[in-house]
Amino acid sequence: MRTMKNVKGCVLHICLLAIAFLQVFPLFWLFGFSLKDNSEIFGGNIAGLPQNWRFSNYASAFSQANVLQYLLNSILVTAATIAITIVLAATAAYAIQRMIWKGRNVVMKGILVGMMVPIHAVLLPLFLVLSKMKLLNTHWALIIPYVAFGLPLAVYLFSSFMVSIPKEMEEAAAIDGCNIYTLFFRVMLPLIRPAIATVSIFTFISSWNELMFAVTFINKQQYKTLTVGIMSMVGAYTTKWGEIGAGLMIATIPTVAIYLLLSDQVQNSLVAGAVKG
Repeated sequence: MRTMKNVKGCVLHICLLAIAFLQVFPLFWLFGFSLKDNSEIFGGNIAGLPQNWRFSNYASAFSQANVLQYLLNSILVTAATIAITIVLAATAAYAIQRMIWKGRNVVMKGILVGMMVPIHAVLLPLFLVLSKMKLLNTHWALIIPYVAFGLPLAVYLFSSFMVSIPKEMEEAAAIDGCNIYTLFFRVMLPLIRPAIATVSIFTFISSWNELMFAVTFINKQQYKTLTVGIMSMVGAYTTKWGEIGAGLMIATIPTVAIYLLLSDQVQNSLVAGAVKG
């Protein structure tokens, strides 16, 4: 019996290690790819380690391909999107879940309908609206659509998490003299930190990797984000694939870092949801 359990444990560990390898290997492959030149990539060594470690690809990506400017634009747009989405979604979810007013269920359902709207359906209307407002080729041309598409999921996540929080905590604070703003900022916000981390990760990934809006609404070089900038590194006649790999690696590092920093909070959010269910 013990032998059977040991065999099952070994098989489980092997499967988990295989899954972990499949998840991590693309990062190692991309790192090695970013340190090669075209002759090595097309010479048959596309999957192996580089023969000559060309860290100059990263220097060229920053100095010649303008990756630093693209990176700063992506950071600015993504940070603004996350901050605005969290503020609007958290306040909206608090109003829906904790305040009693007519039509709140209808409003919640209307917000959730936004999760079903495809990006392609609103691309042209958004372009016309932003053009009329003279917001094309600005950071707001990306921030506003990103926030609009991120709000439905964020409101849903915050609402689901707030339902699991006992109302007695807010009632006790209200008895002590706290007003509605103090209840929200001093009581509710600290309690929903796991949900804030979850919303931050989802919003970060959707904004950081978005390409369609960025290509359509931004034409000026100084406002391009990292995804558009990397795409523009493909030349008409020659392409330095090592520099593109360096740009992709630079774009991947923040995503991994954000997840590692907030992973514990996300797990707490999922556990809270599981306990509630």
